[in-house]
Amino acid sequence: MTAATATKARPASKRGAHPPSKLLALTEPSRALGELAAFYALRPLLSFLPRGDGHGVLVLPGFMATDSSTVPMRRLLKQLGYEVAGWELGRNLRVDNERVEAMARCVRDLAARTGGKISIIGWSLGGVFARELAKQLPEHVRQVITLGSPISDNRNFTNARPIFEAINGKKPEPMKSGKFKKLADAPPVPTTSILTKADGVVHWRGSVQHPGDNPQTENIEVFASHIGLGVNPAVMYAIADRLAQPEGEWKPFVASGCAAFAFPRTTLN
Repeated sequence: MTAATATKARPASKRGAHPPSKLLALTEPSRALGELAAFYALRPLLSFLPRGDGHGVLVLPGFMATDSSTVPMRRLLKQLGYEVAGWELGRNLRVDNERVEAMARCVRDLAARTGGKISIIGWSLGGVFARELAKQLPEHVRQVITLGSPISDNRNFTNARPIFEAINGKKPEPMKSGKFKKLADAPPVPTTSILTKADGVVHWRGSVQHPGDNPQTENIEVFASHIGLGVNPAVMYAIADRLAQPEGEWKPFVASGCAAFAFPRTTLN
């Protein structure tokens, strides 16, 4: 069994959705600090991860976060040879048509600047956006990588639901316009969901993607907190491996050598 599992489990929406335990939620900050410390301790070694071909990479922050949260990841990816950009749209709070169009411009502008398709990395809610942008603009998107993203159509998987709905309502503006429907359907490009069973914000079952009509989908489980996903060394290893694949030659993730011990060997069902 590999660390990446294209699970054939029953869709999460039919299993009974609930958020992570309160214990996992309460320990998120302390666990994330440990991952941040590990990131900087291993930073010299991370510079030896597979180098890229210079294609554009757009990184989207999670709910209530800004580009500041993705600075360590973006600096590493830039060092590895990518043209990396944050979204430059401030704090990720409101989900409205104006914000969706602004993100679409980010995709088109980065693709135009780099002269080719781009990869999109989205953390938590940013991953939901990444998938939907790839559905709208597949001609500009090379692949999508999500980190602990609530990609199920059922919001009961996340502890952030009350705050999200207090700000955006139960049916955000894009949904009223016919967008952001069938979130569980993968975009028509290679798509990787990186998730952790110790997630204290989004229940891991809400982050599992099922192949459906796109065989180029996978789930990669890591040992991590939700808040620490953007700096977790194992996550950086997986992201670098995915981004370094030549365009059009996607293969499922397999951790090799000593790195294999950094990824759980469990089933996602």
